[in-house]
Amino acid sequence: MKRIVIAGAGSHCGKTTIACGLLSAFREHGLKVCAYKTGPDYIDTEYLRRSGRCEAYNLDTWLMSEEKVRELFTKTSRGKDIAVIEGAMGLYDGGMNSTAEIAKLLHAPVIAVLNVKSIGETAASIALGLREYDNEVNFAGVILNHAGSASHIRIISEELNRIGIKVFGALRRNDKLTIPERHLGLLPFNENTNYDFDSVRAIVEECVDIDEVIRVSESSSEIHESESSRPCMNHKVRVAVARDEAFTFYYPESIDTLRELGAEIIYFSPIHDDELPRADGYIFGGGFPEMFARELEANESMRESVRQCASSIMLAECGGYMYLCDSMTDRDGKNFHMAEVIHSDAYMTDRPVIGYIEAHSLSDNIMCREGDIIRGHEFHYSRVNQKDEFAFMMTRRRTGETYNGGYAHGNILASYLHVNFFGNPELAERFLSRIDINHTSR
Repeated sequence: MKRIVIAGAGSHCGKTTIACGLLSAFREHGLKVCAYKTGPDYIDTEYLRRSGRCEAYNLDTWLMSEEKVRELFTKTSRGKDIAVIEGAMGLYDGGMNSTAEIAKLLHAPVIAVLNVKSIGETAASIALGLREYDNEVNFAGVILNHAGSASHIRIISEELNRIGIKVFGALRRNDKLTIPERHLGLLPFNENTNYDFDSVRAIVEECVDIDEVIRVSESSSEIHESESSRPCMNHKVRVAVARDEAFTFYYPESIDTLRELGAEIIYFSPIHDDELPRADGYIFGGGFPEMFARELEANESMRESVRQCASSIMLAECGGYMYLCDSMTDRDGKNFHMAEVIHSDAYMTDRPVIGYIEAHSLSDNIMCREGDIIRGHEFHYSRVNQKDEFAFMMTRRRTGETYNGGYAHGNILASYLHVNFFGNPELAERFLSRIDINHTSR
């Protein structure tokens, strides 16, 4: 199938805006689209999903093997006409999990978005470096972004043409194309009420040669499809997943894996619902609970319901971990009562914790056995002042630093660790098996 990678020389160049505009434009051309994001980012995928009116998936060779990346891509792109894959950071950032490596793995051509604000011919040297750094990357050309004037575009385009780098289009500076940012990246889509998909599509269609992008996407070479894995058990359980403004960080392929293993998935809102739905197990995912701490505290009946169901299987990641604590202190120093299931307190800091993690399980828990080593990532500004009943010994991939983290006690596992069930189906299998056992023993 046709596919294209939208990369950049670094962050903040406009990759998400261009990718969203292309997805919308391709739909207007009558193409069936699918969308992907390299790396573990949850926020950009929601913009891609809304723009393409399709699900958006993460392609990450730390969270899953190369074979599983190929399997996920071929499985989810089947029946579609064109795939748009948005890169992360700069084209070569991230080592073996870089956008460049994903592009090579999927045999996809790359178009780089260049932020040319306040530079001229130097943009050509940046593009030349991107093209020459790894000749195994199918570098197709560039789209200029944040240009100041028509003459600015002409000067840079002439220099790029001189060195044989194709320019697919150029966008002028425009506030309509700017997505606001917050401490973990872009402002989540559900909070960005001013985002105008029609304006983004119209500008990208006007400024980018859409037909030429489609033509280049056809240069993708064949992917040898990986053998699809088959679930080995059929668990007849109901899993309730927290999903609302505060809890939005989920990999769709993780939820799909639970479904394929037999689980019935239902959703509930810790902000809006009065109580937990009847279920055999619960998942509290990541998100921005600190931005909705007042609303979460105000829903006393839900917090009481969570406490009453604390003997049920509960898996919490990042924001969900914070919600299960006794309290949460936001960035303004205001303290709010939370679910009071984990007797620790969460609080915001100014220092981020971002990176890939190798987690060694310190005891048997609802997702893995003592001694198991699992891969995931952390992405948060908060801390939890927990002192015992740690779930994992964490090792940072980049620095080798080790520390204890997470909470494991009884039927509860909570931590800052984000994992991907598609890449680690054995974790999903054990999670559902523990739900089976707990449900049977009641």
